Amino acid sequence: MKIIKNFIRRQKNNIAHQIKRIKKDHLIREYFKNNALFISFVIINVLNSTILRFFCMRSIENYLSWKAILADIIIVTLGGAFGYLFKPKNRCTYLFSLTAFYTAICMINSIYYTFYTSFASISMLSLTQYIGDVGDAVVENVLQLKDLIYLIGPLILIGIHLKLKRKNYYKKIELKVERRKKTIRTLSFSGGLLVLFLITLTSLDVSRFLKQWNKEYVVMRFGIYVYQFNDLITSVQPKINSMFGYDKANKSFTDYFENSQSTVEANEYTNIFEGKNVIAIHAESMMTNVIDLTFNGQEVTPNLNRLSKEGMFFSNFYSQVSVGTSSDSELTYNTSLMPTKSGTAFVSYSDRTYVAIPKLLEEKGYYTFSMHANNADFWNRRTMHKNLGYNRFYSKTDYKVEKENIIGLGLSDKEFFKQSIEKLVKINEEKEKWYGLLIMLSNHTPFSEVEKYGEFPVDIKETITKEDGTTEEVVYPYMEDTKLGNYFKSIHYADSALGEFITGLEEKGLLENTVIVLYGDHDARLPKKDYNRLYNYDKENDSILSKDDPNYKEYDSYQYELGRKVPFIIWTKDMKGTKLNLNNTNVMGMYDVMPTLGNMFGFYNKYALGHDIYSIKENNVVVFPNGNWVNNQLYYNSQKATYLPLSEEPISEETISSNTEYANKLLDVSNDMIVFDLLNPKKNEEGSSEE
Repeated sequence: MKIIKNFIRRQKNNIAHQIKRIKKDHLIREYFKNNALFISFVIINVLNSTILRFFCMRSIENYLSWKAILADIIIVTLGGAFGYLFKPKNRCTYLFSLTAFYTAICMINSIYYTFYTSFASISMLSLTQYIGDVGDAVVENVLQLKDLIYLIGPLILIGIHLKLKRKNYYKKIELKVERRKKTIRTLSFSGGLLVLFLITLTSLDVSRFLKQWNKEYVVMRFGIYVYQFNDLITSVQPKINSMFGYDKANKSFTDYFENSQSTVEANEYTNIFEGKNVIAIHAESMMTNVIDLTFNGQEVTPNLNRLSKEGMFFSNFYSQVSVGTSSDSELTYNTSLMPTKSGTAFVSYSDRTYVAIPKLLEEKGYYTFSMHANNADFWNRRTMHKNLGYNRFYSKTDYKVEKENIIGLGLSDKEFFKQSIEKLVKINEEKEKWYGLLIMLSNHTPFSEVEKYGEFPVDIKETITKEDGTTEEVVYPYMEDTKLGNYFKSIHYADSALGEFITGLEEKGLLENTVIVLYGDHDARLPKKDYNRLYNYDKENDSILSKDDPNYKEYDSYQYELGRKVPFIIWTKDMKGTKLNLNNTNVMGMYDVMPTLGNMFGFYNKYALGHDIYSIKENNVVVFPNGNWVNNQLYYNSQKATYLPLSEEPISEETISSNTEYANKLLDVSNDMIVFDLLNPKKNEEGSSEE
């Protein structure tokens, strides 16, 4: 009897368990059925953010980062929860509007990452005034098919909405109290996930989140939506901090330079050019990898090759630009400061005090000027050049710009140099000593006006002998019809213009007491796949060599970053064969130019962040705006906390740690110097009086 009772009890329990399970399954099915729109909304927007990471940071660790996915779910559900406050018929409008907003974030960052290898910032809004001038470059060189994939999600949401509408989903009545309960439950669910997420954060995660400068790391750990909201706060913060955080910034600034090694140290190059005239050439998108490159025996840049071999060539030189590209390059070249963490100094901080090359040379009796045949207000140069100390800015209105002489954004380099020589002759007659910056323009992305660059094939031509003894020329496409191939055609034109300029200066006698300083402002931002074709071309199949092929050359993200070097050359007509005619292979950055030239021309800026390369030599470290750094031993990627060895010297964790700390401090101090106007003597006096 007892056995029968136990059996009956067990059966009752089983039946009760099954009933509960059925009820639970029923509730789950009912939830999905009644919340199909909301669930679709969450899946679509989390999927879009995951796709963004896949396109931008191609590794399983990045695009399947559970922290980023969890953060995206939290943000999406938090925003979507308030949709339940609306009646069903209005809920779709709210969720679709929010989806459009999230989709815009993904699309903008996808496009931006293609060009800058970084994520977009709200502070860029101040730069939108310049988009019209470079619109073709954006469309031709940046916008890609992948950037339209994010639109599929919103279209699916519309499809689900129409299906629900046909099933009369929006006609059902929900009481206000019921809608409130759904909102609270969803918010509570999001809050629970948020607590779980916060528990998983490390001190490194929090530190990099608050600083925001390591954007890739933030997106990898916090997702794109958290990054973008945090960026909004970070972009506004400098304006607030400039009113309230001065004392802290000033102390950090003072401590940094008291402990720095930025002192005057004489060497064999001290004052070698003192009193000489200077022509500085800002070479648009000119890269080091074109030097000595040939196609069918024809040099891509014969004139640049000549200058690098006859002058003082720095072959391991890096630009250090951020979102301000050319303007950032000008800032760092002139002041030895880094680009700001948000916005760009030329636009957002043009009213600050800067110690710049033109100012220091003016103090030595130089007449200083700049020449650029573009709109004077592009990158706010009209204001900023005056602030940097240029006595005169020759802009578009000072040049004769005719339609037949326009390439890309404006006056062709050949015509620009031709007309500039006329101005230089007059300046040389009127001024005893002078310093001029000439900004090139034609070699600007998208490098699409190949018909204006002149004939320069980037294919492979070979002569083969047939069986009957006759010969035939065979042509393989190679780099033709690629963006990189078009760049080679463009840079060949720019190099030709440079050669004509040097010849023109010689003919007018302007090289007798003049030093030419040439620097590439930044790399050309071209696709990595094109470089893979350049180095691994299989001409027989007009394709890329297999990775298993013994001739295959690895070209990964590290090689791409290291390949972004730009030329820096100091040249005079009589330098060839002297002790000054050399190739300096030490790692050097744009912020090292000012102290290096200062040592040679006899001026000094005690607030320079860079160093005279002939004093620091092999101990130099080049810091990039994203926190990455490079020295002679290794290239360090701070986002991934990984590195590529560049020498056989042993690498210690202590070296990596100390250089990373140095990079962080340098970026913070540089940003504070600009944002808080710390070089303004009036500010310092006010700060002292307040204390």
